[in-house]
Amino acid sequence: MATCPSYPTHPSGPAGGALRHAHWWQRKWARYGALIALLAISGLVILALVREQTGTEGFLVGLGLAVFPVPLLIAAFRWLDRVEPGPWRNLLFAFAWGACAAALIAIVANSFATRWIATATADPSSADTLGATVIAPIVEESAKAAAVLLVFLFRRRDFTGIVDGVVIAGVTATGFAFTENILYLGTAFGTDQLSGERGLASVTAATFFVRVVMSPFAHPLFTVLTGIGFGIAALSAERQHLRRVLLPLTGLLLAMGMHSAWNGSSSFGEYGFFGVYAAFMVPAFGLLTWLAIWTRQRELRTVRAELPAYAVAGWLSAPEPYVLGSMRARRLAREWAGHHFGKAAARSVAEYEAYATSLAFLRHRGRRGRAGADFVVRERELLDELWRRRDVARPALSYAARAMAPVVPVPPPWPAHGYAYSHPYGPAATPYPAYNPYRT
Repeated sequence: MATCPSYPTHPSGPAGGALRHAHWWQRKWARYGALIALLAISGLVILALVREQTGTEGFLVGLGLAVFPVPLLIAAFRWLDRVEPGPWRNLLFAFAWGACAAALIAIVANSFATRWIATATADPSSADTLGATVIAPIVEESAKAAAVLLVFLFRRRDFTGIVDGVVIAGVTATGFAFTENILYLGTAFGTDQLSGERGLASVTAATFFVRVVMSPFAHPLFTVLTGIGFGIAALSAERQHLRRVLLPLTGLLLAMGMHSAWNGSSSFGEYGFFGVYAAFMVPAFGLLTWLAIWTRQRELRTVRAELPAYAVAGWLSAPEPYVLGSMRARRLAREWAGHHFGKAAARSVAEYEAYATSLAFLRHRGRRGRAGADFVVRERELLDELWRRRDVARPALSYAARAMAPVVPVPPPWPAHGYAYSHPYGPAATPYPAYNPYRT
């Protein structure tokens, strides 16, 4: 059984000699460059395809109308992610993948499959129905899930739970819906140009109402199910290989099923669309919204429960675990720092809050035996990041504690058993609770 040392040391190079130089394709700039090039090429191709189908004027109209729900959806997912905000680069990647790569895969694969079915069956109408209810959900949800999988595999430190899965999946689907809306709205505008329709009676107005007003959350709602599967898998221990594979696949299958029901609603009769919308989509949206908010509140409770150990060890001041477990107190601390010391100080406090939250989640996983092999190294990195920002963050958090409650409870004495967790910036060693993050 592995044990944690009193304090992790910084990792050193590989044993037995000098560091080996990585090949050029293993370097970070090469991987980022290849990814950016892939997304850029996909964006240019999808731009050309959409413009070819809608025309330049239709493309511009579709673009102007499709952008309306994007800021609201991104803001909603970013709000949900405020407890432990992930880096913006992950969100930018997710949106770009959905808008460019996933949209391109969907257009090419859906068109090819529908044509093949129509040719094989000599029944174009049945091919369109089958393409909308079977082919499109499978292709589109798989293409969007690829972004969640890539973040899960290659940005593992930023993907630690259900909220992270919901946010990455939702932002990816928002990008996908943005491109799809350009295509639908631009095509509708072209139809109106040919028929001479204008105003509320136009196809453009009807398409805008259905896709942007009534159901801007449709694609995010489908893909969020996949994100929840990946999020639960992220909470599982690394040795639970079957669970970590089956959960994302289950989420993906549920996303495909919901997407299929939504696409097939128009074939359920005159009021089929509204029936599916009222009886299925709205309740599902409400349930998933409740789940996301409940998960966010659970994360705050985890912060309040785990950080007192670091306060006893001297890394945090006594009020900090309770301040960091309240979103209102966090906001007060950032505002105070920004008012007295400027935007850089407010940003430093926000980073302090994010690192402290990551530390709480890391300890929580460790206590449950679900920490990775780099637990002690990651813990040291997070503690060092907090220590570097303490001079700005601690006064701001102390102000927030006083503003929230005149008397802040002091953490109870920690059990004396365990090893001594030595504070590297002070002479004393403080008793620290023993736990083995790798216990069976």
